[in-house]
Formats: sequence, C-alpha cells, structure tokens
Amino acid sequence: MELFNIDLAALIKAIGYLGLFGIVFAESGLFIGFFLPGDSLLFTAGFLASQGYLNIVLLIILCFAAAVLGDSFGYAFGRRLGPMIFKKENSLFFRREYIEQMRVFYEKYGKKTIVLARFMPVIRTLAPIFAGVGKMRYPTFLFYNIAGGFLWAVGLLILGFTLGNVIPNVDRYIIPLILLIIILSSIPPLWHIYKEWR
Repeated sequence: MELFNIDLAALIKAIGYLGLFGIVFAESGLFIGFFLPGDSLLFTAGFLASQGYLNIVLLIILCFAAAVLGDSFGYAFGRRLGPMIFKKENSLFFRREYIEQMRVFYEKYGKKTIVLARFMPVIRTLAPIFAGVGKMRYPTFLFYNIAGGFLWAVGLLILGFTLGNVIPNVDRYIIPLILLIIILSSIPPLWHIYKEWR
C-alpha cells in the first residue's frame, strides 16, 4: 500500500488517530496542507479498520470532525486575512477586482464548489479559503461544508472498510481505486466548467 513511495498502512499505524485527525484537518483548510494525501489515507484507514487495526466508529467521528473543522478554519482564514492581501497594489496575481469576482462566483456556484472540491486534491484545500475571501454566507458554507465533509471523510472510510471486508487482498487495488474516485468526482465540475465555457 504505497503512494509516492510512502507506505500508507505503516504511516497510519505510526501516527494513529490524532495524526489522522491532524492530516485531514490540515488538508481541509490549512493553506500548507494541499500536498497531503487525504483520499488515500482515509481509504487506507478504512481498510485497516476492516482488518482490526483501528476502530471504524472512532475513525468516522474524528475524521468527519477534522474535515468540517478544517474547512471552517480555512473559511475563517480567508474571511479575515484574504481581503488584507488583496488591498495591496495591483500586480500580476493580485488585483482588487478578484475579490468581487470571487464573491460573485461563490454566490452562484459556492454550494456545489464546497461539496465537489472535497474530492479534488489541492482544490479541497483552497475552496474554503476562497469561500471566505469571497464572503460566502457562513451558515450556507457550514451546511455544505458538513455535507461535503460527510460524503468525503465518512464515504471514503466506509468504502475502504466495506471493500476490506468483501474483496480479498483489496490492498493491492488501493491506488487504482483512489485514482478512479478522483477522476469520477472531477467529472461533474469539469463538465460544468465546459458548459459555462460553451
């Protein structure tokens, strides 16, 4: 069970429940967490639970909480610090009109974005931050944050747990399964972007 030469099973056993909580939290809302392998870790943790190494109920509670709290932290970060960044002089990357564009985008597509971004590496880290910068209403954000966090964190844990109980030697197929999940979850937003472009 290796991803980029990292033995995921050994990593999870080493870091335990709190380590998983920290990684899911960081990838969900800390700007520095975009490189963390959340999908594969959640799926592998679910698989390890099916083999008796971890408790699936405790995993679900901790990882779901980490996903929701991480996104909320990212939102707060974007809401408080984002506008300060964009107050700087216009440059190649920062322009004042970007804030208004972000606000309009999240008003129109924010609900879908918060849920679908969960399944897209890197974007899941940036989406809550940009929602804060774009001043998406927090009650709306929180509702879709909870829905997306449940589908992503709990969904991948249950998938790993279920397949671990049903398919012999499922650990051989973890990486292809994770890639399939990423591809399938990327199709709706990419199709939506294509339709808007057309």
